[in-house]
Amino acid sequence: MTASTGPLFRALSESDAYLFDTLPDPLGVGRALARATHRPEWKRVALRDGKVVARAAWWGGPDDTAPVNLNWFDVADGEEEAGAELLRASPFRVEYELILPSGWREDPVSRAAAEVRIRAAQAAGMSVLVERFQYRWTPGCGLPERPGRLEFRPEPDDAVFLDVLRRVHTGTLDVHALRAIAEGGLDQAAQEELDFFHWCPSPRAWWRLAYRDGELVGLHIPAHNPSGPCIGFIGVVPEHRGNGYAYDLLAECTHFLAERGAEFIAGATDQGNVPMANTFARAGHPVVQERVHLGF
Repeated sequence: MTASTGPLFRALSESDAYLFDTLPDPLGVGRALARATHRPEWKRVALRDGKVVARAAWWGGPDDTAPVNLNWFDVADGEEEAGAELLRASPFRVEYELILPSGWREDPVSRAAAEVRIRAAQAAGMSVLVERFQYRWTPGCGLPERPGRLEFRPEPDDAVFLDVLRRVHTGTLDVHALRAIAEGGLDQAAQEELDFFHWCPSPRAWWRLAYRDGELVGLHIPAHNPSGPCIGFIGVVPEHRGNGYAYDLLAECTHFLAERGAEFIAGATDQGNVPMANTFARAGHPVVQERVHLGF
């Protein structure tokens, strides 16, 4: 009997990209990412005796020169360490966004699959940053009622948006924003948000500030990411929190995108951000997935 050899790790190309599809997909990641495009050169596999035992696909926008995140990672039964080594051997050090069905902890198959991937990522040097809800509004959900309390205005000056974002991130519950604040203060957190808005392939002219009686209340960013329409950002300045304005902003953002032909609208929030999760529920945006974010 020939002893099994250690795994080999390799990046894929157009000619052998088919190897990526030789593993099962117990979490349905392929379906969830049906609108996403993965470049063959950003896919890597672990091979043992010529058979794929782990795979990983990194993703980025069409103009990105490096991946934005890792959003597809699978390991065969008993190959957790090969999966960890596949991530360790990769040149990419970006966040892992583990896509999971809603309520995954209540399903033994989904829970076991998730825990294997989390352990492998942790063995590769990652740690859990945050768990998030993913929303998907469709016309069948119905449009949320507009309260009519706010006036929405475009603002061409990025410096104004930066200032509003600094204010919005004061006292934020968003884990990614809190991480940016810990690293570089409110300026870094605001700049990261602004960079994301510009990265989205949707018009700059869509961005809106919200006012009540001439006083700034917050902002909303209707957007398209590379996979389609999304709620880019909702934020209320600290002095106006507690009045339910996040709902007004989300309702307006939903109407704005629907009026421009959106057949669905994606959204997301941290599970620990209970006020925003409640706002999505009130506005009729159902949870369709959960995601666990891990980073180095």
